[in-house]
Amino acid sequence: MIKTLSSHGNSAALIIDKPILELLEITINTPLKIITDGKSIIISPVKEPDREERFQSALEKVNSNHGETLQKLGE
Repeated sequence: MIKTLSSHGNSAALIIDKPILELLEITINTPLKIITDGKSIIISPVKEPDREERFQSALEKVNSNHGETLQKLGE
């Protein structure tokens, strides 16, 4: 699918068709994460806004409790 940007005030907007929104379970209120690698734009719905925070917390706990063992396993 090829899309073009639309003017929206001083910004540009991308219109996402309803079938794509439904497929990804995105509504007008769904937060979207926008990242780029310098060549492409990747837009993803954020289903659980605190998921990254919970993951980092769990990772820190595992490293705190088992970091030395994991380090030895990696050698």
